[in-house]
Amino acid sequence: MTAPRAVASEEMVEVVIEEIGARGDGIARHEGTPVFVAFTVPGDRVRARLGEAREQGRAAELLGVLEPGPGRRPPACPHFGTCGGCALQHVNDDTYRAWKRELIVTALPRRGLGAPSSDQLLCGGPGTRRRASLKGRGVEDRAALGFYERASRRVVDVARCPLLVPGLEALIAPLRGLLHELLGAGETAEIEIAMAANGADVIVRSEGALTLARRTRLAGFAHARDLARLSWQTKRDPVPEPVAERRAPEIDLAGVPALLPPGAFLQPSGEGQAHLIDLVSAACGESARIADLFAGCGTFALPLSRTARVHAVEGDAAMASAMRTAAARARPGLRLGVEVRDLERRPLAAAELRAYDAVIFDPPRPGAKRQAAEIAKSPVPLVVAVSCNPATFARDARVLCDGGYRIERVTPLDQFLWSPHVELVAVFRRPGD
Repeated sequence: MTAPRAVASEEMVEVVIEEIGARGDGIARHEGTPVFVAFTVPGDRVRARLGEAREQGRAAELLGVLEPGPGRRPPACPHFGTCGGCALQHVNDDTYRAWKRELIVTALPRRGLGAPSSDQLLCGGPGTRRRASLKGRGVEDRAALGFYERASRRVVDVARCPLLVPGLEALIAPLRGLLHELLGAGETAEIEIAMAANGADVIVRSEGALTLARRTRLAGFAHARDLARLSWQTKRDPVPEPVAERRAPEIDLAGVPALLPPGAFLQPSGEGQAHLIDLVSAACGESARIADLFAGCGTFALPLSRTARVHAVEGDAAMASAMRTAAARARPGLRLGVEVRDLERRPLAAAELRAYDAVIFDPPRPGAKRQAAEIAKSPVPLVVAVSCNPATFARDARVLCDGGYRIERVTPLDQFLWSPHVELVAVFRRPGD
């Protein structure tokens, strides 16, 4: 971790960190008030500068660790502490895993539900992230490319990122050179990178027009780096425009190849994706009729439709089309129906859900409040929830349990190493089923 920045000396305190909070900051108490200190672990005695009010306490800036706690370790990345991409590289494995699991275990009691039967955390390692969003800025004689500094819009220029799969990490330096040619001083861009099974998929998002010169330079870069696809997008463009598609990016979904539209959602790691498919498939068991809601490109729908009849519902037309294409190409054929539908505005009603033995729902971070309410009114015997937000999951779980379901098991999964984010798969059943 880089050395803490020099700051003014007023309102400095010495405190002992008691726990790690939901955002990944250490929490201490000063005169009875919670103090939130980033980059600390339980047992650390630290010197910190009190800052602005936060929640029911005060934020504080770490000035130095006077005595380290037992859960501390050296970070894996030289940019840690400045780069805002990671929050918890300084925490050892045992402390980190226990904390992440606790994020899920404690979320349900806050909604008045009992602590669930919870499996051990499934945790990926460094070098497994296959997608990232990099921030770029042109400066006088070069371009900076990396991630925002914590609580700032300043771009931290990174030389490497131990989270990324090697093929993506190797693209950082060449992409920085590309931005130097594309951006003037002060101009910004965001580069979304993803590693498909057959090569890297890159989207450059910028306010600049896609001129002929830029198009030519981008196509040459895609060829030189053997990218699967390179696209350009401005705020005015509803979808990215492929500039060079040398081959359509594909992912493998438990033996079913699926195409990725530009900008489509992709699970952060291949290992995590495989865990999710295994967990959901095992939960569905021998269910013959399955509804897969918020289905994406078919992470669950495609493999499950080899043995069950699956109705996949997805609001994004491009991702729904990718599912249809994958199903049509599969041999032997898949029993998959695909519907384009905005489930936030028009959830599947309880009467529609009566046709299914099992329902899977995997919503974005805000959760699926309206859809959960319809499921709760339905007679579906089995519900499998996949979530990347314990708080909204707990809210939706409360709705399901109020409707008569019980939580059978929760499995936590960490695809966002060294961050405060955690995923889960939860199984709900109606008593007697």
